[in-house]
Amino acid sequence: MLDKTGIAKRIAKEVKNGYYVNLGIGIPTLVANYVRNDIEIEFQSENGVLGMGPFPFEGEEDADIINAGKQTITTLPGASFFDSAMSFSMIRGKHVDLTILGAMEVSENGDIANWKIPGYMVKGMGGAMDLVASAENIIVAMMHTNKAGESKLLKKCSLPLTGVGCVKKIVTNLAVIEVTDKGFKLLERAPGISVEEIISATEGNLIVEGSIPEMDI
Repeated sequence: MLDKTGIAKRIAKEVKNGYYVNLGIGIPTLVANYVRNDIEIEFQSENGVLGMGPFPFEGEEDADIINAGKQTITTLPGASFFDSAMSFSMIRGKHVDLTILGAMEVSENGDIANWKIPGYMVKGMGGAMDLVASAENIIVAMMHTNKAGESKLLKKCSLPLTGVGCVKKIVTNLAVIEVTDKGFKLLERAPGISVEEIISATEGNLIVEGSIPEMDI
């Protein structure tokens, strides 16, 4: 089973040379720490940063340089800062090659719910609505089940939706799963996790074909 760092390490393998990548709040922010050194990536944050680097070491933080989750970050040579209008022009104009988001629920047809739990006060959906509406390649980083042990990969989302039919791939603490027109398709399993455990933890339709390899992280 993977922890949050393990999920980020596996997703980092999906990032390709020359990509412009938007990192959402939560587990996705860790991905910048684990991208291969031999490729060039531009990480974009919706609060107006292009060229984010790994998190700073303790004592080296600059409180004025933060990501969309208000975490202190580092920047790489050539990084730039700009206003929200420019940032969302990049997103809405489809200039981002890969978007990595957290989620509370994902349905078997690729719907995502990641902004609101009924009964809890929130300010609004924020930039998530632009990201899911504009991105053509969305990978979700999430835990497979909630704290009660209930699946978060569902036939149909129970929480208010952020986007419809937009998720392409999911990496959880148990598995790597592709979203297809027939439901979830199991691609890889976490070290030490059996296919049967993944099936048991997945409410939505899960397609299992042949021998499922363990993740290489």
